[in-house]
Amino acid sequence: MADLKYYDVILKPVVTEKSMAAMAEKKYTFLVRPEATKSQVKEAVEKMFEGTKVASVNTMNLDGKKKRRGMTFGKTAKTKKAIVQLTAESADIEIFAGL
Repeated sequence: MADLKYYDVILKPVVTEKSMAAMAEKKYTFLVRPEATKSQVKEAVEKMFEGTKVASVNTMNLDGKKKRRGMTFGKTAKTKKAIVQLTAESADIEIFAGL
């Protein structure tokens, strides 16, 4: 396994109704690399977004969906989702501010 740098861990934010409602409780949802650990996700969030302090990280491994094209079957790629809980005195993450 290659050594992951903090800027390689977070792939993109998840923008859904449920994740937007959780932002009121300072919970932010990201898609992360499948081989990333909770401590790597915590380090990446604290380094990428200035003034944030992470209280906890919850992760979920999501299997790929089965897809069919004609008679052939395949699967989409596996993904991993991380829900990051910030502390009460932490600054908000700015990329979600305008949504």
